[in-house]
Amino acid sequence: MDPLDDFVAQVSGVGALVEPARRALYLHVIAQPEPVSRDQAAAGVGVPRHTAKFHLDKLVADGLLDVEFRRLSGRRGPGAGRPTKLYRRSDRQLAVSLPPRHYDLAGRILAGAVDESARDGVPVREAVQRAAASAGRRLAGEDVRSHDPSASSLEEVVGVLASHGYEPRVEGDAVVLANCPFHALAREHTELVCGMNLHLVAALLDELGRAASLEAALRPAAGRCCVVLTGAGPRKPSR
Repeated sequence: MDPLDDFVAQVSGVGALVEPARRALYLHVIAQPEPVSRDQAAAGVGVPRHTAKFHLDKLVADGLLDVEFRRLSGRRGPGAGRPTKLYRRSDRQLAVSLPPRHYDLAGRILAGAVDESARDGVPVREAVQRAAASAGRRLAGEDVRSHDPSASSLEEVVGVLASHGYEPRVEGDAVVLANCPFHALAREHTELVCGMNLHLVAALLDELGRAASLEAALRPAAGRCCVVLTGAGPRKPSR
């Protein structure tokens, strides 16, 4: 999904819970050990059945609830009646942060590094760097599947980094990453997280191949990511 489309979808999903009755129905459904019917949800929240139906189906449309159909009586065959529409929590995960943060990615990198360090006796910092490089190659691989063949190497790199919250900006012959997706971690563990960022971005560039002229370097500065890409060359005017 395009980063902008994904952002809109995430915001829309969260925004669906602004309406009080809809929010109450959502919280009621997810608090139950089993999927609930419209009648059960309406009774649980104290709203009319038609109101519950409207809001529950809106929550389904927004991806916050899933549905299944089941005969609550347990009977089968002729005369058993129609299956009841039941609502349950969706597997979809919503997270909106401004500026973009990707602590889930940092968590996967760090968890993988801890596993490797404990299993193979690799120093933790080295394991983090290796896990970050692996993550960078994976992100580049994901881009290959959605690659626009008309995009230049620079545009491709910028697009991948943008989709993961780095907010890249071409400034002269460099690409500055205006946002750190791991900001809170970087403030408390600067050397570790900056090294993680460097190895992630460097591996991403290596994997893309077509961006061989770009190099990742540590150039810490206030208000942005510590990593800068050099060798971008002059930016071509847009058509």
